Amino acid sequence: MVLLHLFSQSELHFEVAHVNYKLRGKDSDADQKTVEDFCKENQIQFHAYEVTEKDKQPENSIQNWARNLRYAFFRKVQEERKLQFLVTAHHLNDQLETFLINLSKASGIKGLSGMPANENQILRPLLKFSKDEIYAFAEEHQIKFREDLSNKKNDYLRNSIRNEIAPKLFGTNDHFLENFSKSLTYLNQVKDFANEKIDEVRSEIVSEKENFIQIQKAEFKKQSDFVKFEILRKFGFDDVEEFPKIFSAEKGKIFHAPEFQLTVDRDNFILTKKTGEKPESNDSENEIIIAENVENIQNQTVSLSKFISPEFKTSSDLNWFYDSRKLQFPLRMRKKKPGDVFLPIGMTGKKTVSKFFKDEKIPILAQQKIWLLCDGNDNVLGIIPFRQDRRYSADENIKSKISMTF
Repeated sequence: MVLLHLFSQSELHFEVAHVNYKLRGKDSDADQKTVEDFCKENQIQFHAYEVTEKDKQPENSIQNWARNLRYAFFRKVQEERKLQFLVTAHHLNDQLETFLINLSKASGIKGLSGMPANENQILRPLLKFSKDEIYAFAEEHQIKFREDLSNKKNDYLRNSIRNEIAPKLFGTNDHFLENFSKSLTYLNQVKDFANEKIDEVRSEIVSEKENFIQIQKAEFKKQSDFVKFEILRKFGFDDVEEFPKIFSAEKGKIFHAPEFQLTVDRDNFILTKKTGEKPESNDSENEIIIAENVENIQNQTVSLSKFISPEFKTSSDLNWFYDSRKLQFPLRMRKKKPGDVFLPIGMTGKKTVSKFFKDEKIPILAQQKIWLLCDGNDNVLGIIPFRQDRRYSADENIKSKISMTF
């Protein structure tokens, strides 16, 4: 209500949004009426959202549920009414509570720096003022307000800090909050300095390609855990227990964040943006029929050059010859699957396709561009354009042969 009073004294265009959670019966309705009456008296546009049974309330994490609900409503109003900023009345005591909560969660320097005064179009202009100063201002200007009595209960961590821990801290030093505010200022300066240095490191070891982001593994591993965590956190990898596993993982291991996938390659960490689409095994982009039967291609030369990514093209033409009597149709092209095995020409024994890629030092993202030629029984006839399977090969003198060229 103090924030609303201050805005009403300004010449700014603003509107008010209020959420009634219906958790405290008549008290909740009285809270809404206090705000709504002020807005009516001062001709301020008022938006209310009253929670109903359709807004499923969880048994646990009620505070998170309430926060998500109100911010969703606030952003909706902000977008529909074309309002530039969302302004909240968080104050210095809120900062202390947030600091102590984040301290207990090992949230790093970002969490310990407190709520920013300006971030993501959210403004918090009262952060430098204590709760006592705001009470005094309300009394001096006769501003009507209501107390949320549920704040007196210690049902939640924040309430316990507010009602039990914070008063003891204030008792240790008459200037505790003032000194805490100064400490936050210093912490934010440290955070800004650290971010500048992190950006410098990032520019040296992180590079953005056309469809992915690449982090140089060797140089990245040399950095402190703090720097590594802060760089990965920007891509959503913020689980403090999971993140060390990335640096000890074997090649091919994949880690997931909400928006990114991280793949451990031989020399790099590869980050790709998630699309939310899962390719189906029979999708035309993942499997292509080359020949339904032998009559389609008997004694013909079939060009597969269009299936070769530019980085794998060679300066000279390649030809593979197959004995058509050994082949099961249809012949098709597809991408690698787990467990694929073939018997490469020029080598003894068999080899998994994955091991072949590893021995050839083909990067993981590049592997996804490579097509396999397979028969009707899904046997691998060759890895285009690297190596043919010797089981189905034919020399030039065999009449019933099929020729593949790249």
